[in-house]
Order: sequence, then C-alpha cells, then structure tokens
Amino acid sequence: MDYNIKDVSERLKATRLYLDITEEEMAKKTSVSVEEYISLENGEKDFSLSFLNEAAEALGVELIELLTGVAPKLNMYSLVRHGKGLPIERRERFAYQHLAYLFKNKKIEPLIVIAPYDEAEQDKPIYLSVHEGQEMDFIISGQMKFQIGDHIEILNEGDCLYYDSSNPHGMIATGGKDCKFLAILI
Repeated sequence: MDYNIKDVSERLKATRLYLDITEEEMAKKTSVSVEEYISLENGEKDFSLSFLNEAAEALGVELIELLTGVAPKLNMYSLVRHGKGLPIERRERFAYQHLAYLFKNKKIEPLIVIAPYDEAEQDKPIYLSVHEGQEMDFIISGQMKFQIGDHIEILNEGDCLYYDSSNPHGMIATGGKDCKFLAILI
C-alpha cells in the first residue's frame, strides 16, 4: 500500500466536503492557518504526521484510510512482518513505517522511525511540533537529541521517553549515526 500527496489531498478534500465541514473548521481542528490548510488540501504543501493525525480525527476516519483510501479491516489482531510496515515519509528525511495499518479502531499509532544523522543539524535549533495526545519513544539503535519545551535530553539505545505531545517537541539523530526508534502516538 503506497500513497502520494495528491491522492491524500483529494481524499482529505472529498471527505471534508462530504461531511460538510468548512476549510476554516478544518484549519482550526488541525492547528494550522486557513491559508496553510487550503495549501495542504490542494496538495501544494507536504503533510506532517501530526497534521494527518489531527485531520483523520477531525474527519472521523482512520489515518491509514486518509493515506491509502483503504479502510483497515482487522479487529482481532494484525501481524506486520519485519520491514513490512506501511512506509510513511512525512517529515523531511525521516522514514516512518506504520506497524498496525490493517487494524481498525486503533487506540495507538505505532511507528518505527528512522531519524537520519545530519552534521549540519547538530548546532541548529531543533524543529518543534505539537499535537494532541501523548507519545512514547523507545530508542532501538543510535542516539537521539530530544527537546520538549526548554528541556533537552540525550537518549541512547534502550532509553524510553514518554511525554505530553501538546508541548512543543522535536528530535534529531546525534552521535554520528542514524537513530532508529519505536514511536507510539496515543
């Protein structure tokens, strides 16, 4: 199951129109300006994962349905083999694999994330985002520099971080190599 931005944009707009929700209402529900929402809905701008989650919630659909046009159908269990998660590339250079894309009515969004190491990012401010809910990040390999508000933590293999994602937060790989982690969005 693959997807592209134009297809997601079309599903976003069609669902919004079907539900008779205005662009202004969706902008508010997704925490973006009306102009930015329109740009996203028209496929002129790339989506963040937090935007997609908020849009899916506002529309009452599964994130995966918005991404692929396919509604998850499994409700007893879902098995995703190693390396076979649904690829999501929504943050520049970060690679995501959704691990429960076939399971319906999920309470969490489990993702394997690879944050690429970039020497140029090491002394720059970390890009921060916010979204409703909570999140847990478990470091599988590599090292992560994590910021939430004014707090900065260095996380190593085996470290686990749980946080309120309505606070500005962001991360980069540090330590000279990519960082692979399990992210669970609640």
